[in-house]
Amino acid sequence: MPNSPNYNPDVLSCLANLSSDEVFTPPRMANAILDLLPLEIWSDRNATFLDPACKSGVFLREIAKRLDAGLEQEIPDKQTRINHIFRNQLFGIAITDMTSLLSRRSVYCSKTANGKYSVCETFDDLQGNIRFERIEHTWENGRCVFCGASQANYERGDELETHAYKFIHTEKPEELFNMKFDVIVGNPPYQLNDGGGTGTSAKPIYHLFVTQAKKLNPRFLCMIIPSRWFSGGKGLDSFRDEMLNDSRIRKLVDYTDSTECFPGVDIAGGVCFFLWDRDNKGNCAVENIHNGKSNVSNRPLNEFDTFVRDSISVSIIKKVKESTSNGFLDNIVLSRNPFGLDSKVRPLRSGNLKLIWSGGQGFYSSSRVTSGVEVINKWKVLLSKASFDHGGQPDREGKRRIFSKVETIPPGTICTETYLILGSYKNRQQADNMVSYLRTKFCRFLVSTILFTQNIAKDRFKFVPNLDMSELWTDKTLYKKYRLTKEEIAFIESMVRPMELKNE
Repeated sequence: MPNSPNYNPDVLSCLANLSSDEVFTPPRMANAILDLLPLEIWSDRNATFLDPACKSGVFLREIAKRLDAGLEQEIPDKQTRINHIFRNQLFGIAITDMTSLLSRRSVYCSKTANGKYSVCETFDDLQGNIRFERIEHTWENGRCVFCGASQANYERGDELETHAYKFIHTEKPEELFNMKFDVIVGNPPYQLNDGGGTGTSAKPIYHLFVTQAKKLNPRFLCMIIPSRWFSGGKGLDSFRDEMLNDSRIRKLVDYTDSTECFPGVDIAGGVCFFLWDRDNKGNCAVENIHNGKSNVSNRPLNEFDTFVRDSISVSIIKKVKESTSNGFLDNIVLSRNPFGLDSKVRPLRSGNLKLIWSGGQGFYSSSRVTSGVEVINKWKVLLSKASFDHGGQPDREGKRRIFSKVETIPPGTICTETYLILGSYKNRQQADNMVSYLRTKFCRFLVSTILFTQNIAKDRFKFVPNLDMSELWTDKTLYKKYRLTKEEIAFIESMVRPMELKNE
């Protein structure tokens, strides 16, 4: 107990994170990931392990503990066993010079592998098997050819880290240690600022570690990464397709809320970890953890062209798709920037149109509108492109609202690219009915199944049926129309919070 005089906290559970992009793995989570591996591997003296993105050394430390116990009978002498494990079985590549020292301290009990206090007696150099080498990016047209980093942001002097991670900055990763690995495991850096922003607008790089690890063809691959790849997006479409169609991914554990995995760390869309088993193909055991509750299913990952997190959602989506004959709302959402006016456009002193922008409303001239002219004089439905939920994260009750501003706008009204336009209508009643439809928990739930960032794009409506807007739709009528069970209805109600009729 924390208040006990004998309480001895694990220092690796107390570390402050480097950033939301380079997150230390708590020992509890490291062990949950290692639990995916077969038990017999811990008693295999020939098994080799690589962490290609060492930060605290927690994975190698916990692996060492398991091997120490598993090899006790085969190598009875404690020191001989420790020497064998650290010299022949455990390998790591640190992401910075600082984390190399921290990792060695965690694993060898000494920041130098051959130091006086190192638990391993056989190393004759400072780094041992946990290596760090500062390298530079390879620039071409202002970008790194390996990771896509912006030269303007990451071409730095010797006093700053380059964030050119060695594991992904080589065409031949097999030459890093000149050996084969049975297991590759780790928590790679998630993204780099690409010169165009931060957060979800930054360039993801975690998938590069997964792809590079597969090139080494280990028996097993386990990594914990952001779940945003489920729906693709910036640089992730091909990675998503490859992952969803890879039947060697046999287990996937997905946290909707990243803080359940990394306390205090808000990662948009949640996080997941997986087991890739080279010699064992089949369906994937998918476990979704939301608000402390676990939902488990065994299914192929490629049921849809995007990944749906849990089996209840899959069941609901299948019912909707089977009963839909008029297509889905992604077909009626106007393309991004519906009127050709970017977010920096501001109202004019006078004009024949009303412009809605992030700061309010004002006049604008139709002569300056470059697209969407055909819907200017119709009733329309306007939706904020930014989700109400920060980074797609649920509230304290584990629920999401999804949409922020949803309203009917009359003929003669336009907007900047801050908003989406969901169709055009002959009269106000039809537009008002669409607004009511979008406010239903049913509709917002279907959007949420593939919304893992704060940005709402038209393809997030691919599971929302396009219904007749001469009719007013409510959750009650929609649940009945699509024959949802009590369990499915309760699941939707537990995931989506009410959305008041008045805009907040």
